[in-house]
Amino acid sequence: MDQVRWGMIGCGDVAERKSGPALRKAEGSALVAVMRRDLEKARDYARRHGVPKVHETAAALVADPEVDAVYVATPPSSHLELASLAAEAGKPCLVEKPMALNHRECLRMVEIFESRGVPLFVAYYRRAFPRFLEARRLLRAGTIGTPTSVHIWQYNELLRGEQAQIWRVDPAVAGAGLFYDLASHGFDLLEFLLGPIADVSGIAVNTGGTYGVEDLVTCCFRFESGMAGTGVWNFNADRSADGIAITGTTGELRTPVFTDAPLVIRTNGHEDAIPFKYPPHVHQPFVQTLVDELRGRGRCESTGRTGARASWLMEKCVEGFYRSEGRADRSQQPSLPFSRL
Repeated sequence: MDQVRWGMIGCGDVAERKSGPALRKAEGSALVAVMRRDLEKARDYARRHGVPKVHETAAALVADPEVDAVYVATPPSSHLELASLAAEAGKPCLVEKPMALNHRECLRMVEIFESRGVPLFVAYYRRAFPRFLEARRLLRAGTIGTPTSVHIWQYNELLRGEQAQIWRVDPAVAGAGLFYDLASHGFDLLEFLLGPIADVSGIAVNTGGTYGVEDLVTCCFRFESGMAGTGVWNFNADRSADGIAITGTTGELRTPVFTDAPLVIRTNGHEDAIPFKYPPHVHQPFVQTLVDELRGRGRCESTGRTGARASWLMEKCVEGFYRSEGRADRSQQPSLPFSRL
């Protein structure tokens, strides 16, 4: 395949700033068609970004013979349905993160794509950032000795007023609250850097009262390697801050998940700070990896299987909260053991 021609379902903020330009600018990649429920907004996006085709329905976009691969840039509640259209058409698919509304839907997506032999990717694009590639290289090289523990954290101020009305805090659309939207990156990176997590348990609560989902999640987890970790996601805090601190037998590695602060290595009482800057279109390095795979020139490490793992881990953290809240859409579908995959 000389060029991967993409059809994109959804033209919202993510497609505007992050992924749409990346699909156009990656080598061997082109964005040839878009679709959005609001047809005029889809046409406006196409005009401004030089996309030649606009489709009125997702089915029409997927069926377009000039579309080689499909990108689903919609909220999680629609991912299973829309990705399934691509699988049935035999077309590779990239879905936004988190992968689906819940872990069961992730399992179903993996099953559908694998049964048809069609690639499925999930947009955990931080895996392709130089910052995290370097962090993984340093860890594998033994720079901090043998990793023994890790702590991940994120703090943000509480959403209020109109901000608290967004779909990201509606479990029927997002699967849970902001935890699913933001912690998904963190859990995916933990496994990218340190290997599979074998078990996790968490406590989720609502502390702010402005919307009815969790705004504080704490958890502890154990890796298959034997190391252990803790995490806290506090969306009712006095500030914004985030990071991962990995402690080893001879040093420590620290990196933010979202900000542009340096990667810091501490060994022998001395700290080295390695600066990194995010690319203008943050999806572009990641898009390049999956385009390269589809063209037979590389490999993308963020697949349906890895995306489902992140959803499984998050679901284990919040299942007690949704069971106690009596939310039928969550409590009647408990998480499955990941051995299913």
